[in-house]
Amino acid sequence: MTVRSQRLRFGAISFAGIVALVSAGLVVANGAQANQTADPVVPSIPGVDKLQQRTLRAVGLEKQLGGKTLGSYIDKSTGRIVVAVSDAASADTVRRAGAVPKLVKYTAAQLGSVKTRLDRLATTSNPGQVRSWYVDPASGTVVVKVTAGAKDAATQQFLRQVKAHGAKVSVKPAYGKVRTTADLLGGHQVNMSNGYLCSLGFNAKTSNGTRIFITAGHCTDGRPSFSRNGVAIGTTRSSSFPGNDYGAVNITSTSWTQRGLVERWSGTDVPVRGRSDAPVGSPLCKSGRTTHWTCGVIVARNVSVNYGGGEVVSGLYEHTACVEGGDSGGANLSGNYAQGVTSGAGLIGGLCLEKYGQQNESFSQPIGEALSASGASLVLG
Repeated sequence: MTVRSQRLRFGAISFAGIVALVSAGLVVANGAQANQTADPVVPSIPGVDKLQQRTLRAVGLEKQLGGKTLGSYIDKSTGRIVVAVSDAASADTVRRAGAVPKLVKYTAAQLGSVKTRLDRLATTSNPGQVRSWYVDPASGTVVVKVTAGAKDAATQQFLRQVKAHGAKVSVKPAYGKVRTTADLLGGHQVNMSNGYLCSLGFNAKTSNGTRIFITAGHCTDGRPSFSRNGVAIGTTRSSSFPGNDYGAVNITSTSWTQRGLVERWSGTDVPVRGRSDAPVGSPLCKSGRTTHWTCGVIVARNVSVNYGGGEVVSGLYEHTACVEGGDSGGANLSGNYAQGVTSGAGLIGGLCLEKYGQQNESFSQPIGEALSASGASLVLG
């Protein structure tokens, strides 16, 4: 089977590749408006679920250690938080906090420098079919993924630069084509005036009370207007792609009421309780107009992704939930906490990799950066 890497948006014709989804918490104006308070990164009420407690604990350890850690992840077999560190003193700090230290050879500064160089190289040269790269706390290296079997000159030239970093990097195969996709309760389809489709991510409000929703930046690229089921929603407020992949849409129509919910497609809609940055190994589910509600785990954070055509996006996280064309911009959650919006995925023949016996390779834009760019907070459910 031949596989390649490329980007796409989901329009009148269906393509394969990394897809961007749009999901939102909007419904036709027939329901009560949700809680408008600012979304808490750390809940101020008791009864926080175990998943979020684990997330907050991992984030707290990473902040405490700062540049002394590569990051944290959840061990698949034990469910315990593992923190990658490069010195014995930091390992002791991790143990005292009740987590598991993992001693690695290289420091965060050393591996961060490698990733920065690859980011710069990808924007000044052609990375070919090199898919993505990120600092991996589990292996203690910069993991670089390249399309299996790629032999073209651009890919090989980029890989020579990668391998010059020696044991600091690990090269792994990637499968399928990576593409962005463009397809008002989170996960619902939204239509753009340029003919593309995306999914709505999350409802939010700016500090001055302007109603917006967050979606993928490649969905708002070109600043289209948005509608759903033939009813106007509003116009693009801001857009950032490539480099980032987030956008905001002003909800100017009074036909829609914002709700802090995400469409689950079967069963009860999922209320949004806040936002967080769950560690590697955490469960994650996404909602989108094409593949609806699918789940997996977070594989990596701060991933740089080459969508081709000079479009490189950094700061994404990778996960294993199935994503296909039209899902772009859709809501990603870990439990009831917003994590981000769908950016793209590796696809074969337009389908997610699990349908060909491979682990899904999906990418999403963290929600925090997208909200900060608009000075906004989530509408909670």
